[in-house]
Amino acid sequence: MNADSVCGRNLDSEYVELAVEVFAMLADATRVRLILALRDGERSVNDLSETVGKSQASVSQHLAKMRLARMVSTRQAGTRVYYRLENEHARQLVADAIFQAEHSLGGTPRHHQPGAETGEDA
Repeated sequence: MNADSVCGRNLDSEYVELAVEVFAMLADATRVRLILALRDGERSVNDLSETVGKSQASVSQHLAKMRLARMVSTRQAGTRVYYRLENEHARQLVADAIFQAEHSLGGTPRHHQPGAETGEDA
């Protein structure tokens, strides 16, 4: 049995349209930065706001959309809400996109240089 067909990676899979929606969700620099900020664990909206340099309202709106897309999940502690990545796939998509962007600059991409980490820099 072919793993690609089992996982829905064939040309006529119903997941192709959903994959396009995932890419559309990630087609925003703030959301990519939020995923990068969340790669090491959960963080509060205040912390994320400072990290990505956007207002708390803006960060909350982005996180709400990402939550609806099931990219992030939440935990509430008192009045604070903490966000975390729902699974490793969004982090890996962002890392791979950054690696692809490095290729567009020409030369040897940083992730191909000797001693480079295996994706944790992205």
